[in-house]
Amino acid sequence: MDIGSLDKKHRLLFLCTGNSARSQMAEAIVNNKLGEEWVAFSAGTQPASRVNPLAVRALAEIGINHLGTPKIIDQFRNQPFDLVITLCDDAAQNCPVWLGQGKRMHIGFPDPAEATGSDEEKMMVFRSVQEDIQARILPVLVEFQNR
Repeated sequence: MDIGSLDKKHRLLFLCTGNSARSQMAEAIVNNKLGEEWVAFSAGTQPASRVNPLAVRALAEIGINHLGTPKIIDQFRNQPFDLVITLCDDAAQNCPVWLGQGKRMHIGFPDPAEATGSDEEKMMVFRSVQEDIQARILPVLVEFQNR
């Protein structure tokens, strides 16, 4: 899909290492909550083979049906973005120079895929990250679009 042809929405790319949890949740949340003004995409420096099922479950719990797939950052290099946000320290280190258009910022979150314990204990970590994404990223995007 050529994202340059989308309506006059702000374009956003979330970057993470595996593109299996944080960036997938951020993409889905922004497209669901701010879809009138933003279109979000996500990619990873070393994409996993699939989206973490607990990320999908955490999104479903807030009414978001996400069918994303992990993607490699290279497929977005020549696409225009208004904003590029790295979500984990590894992606911030592996992507020190964004070669495409767009302002770059880092808003870090712990990797919920590294959570240990029972399934419910792991879900608590995924829920916490999902809630933190909503609390920290959505206000930044509203402020960005109102500048």
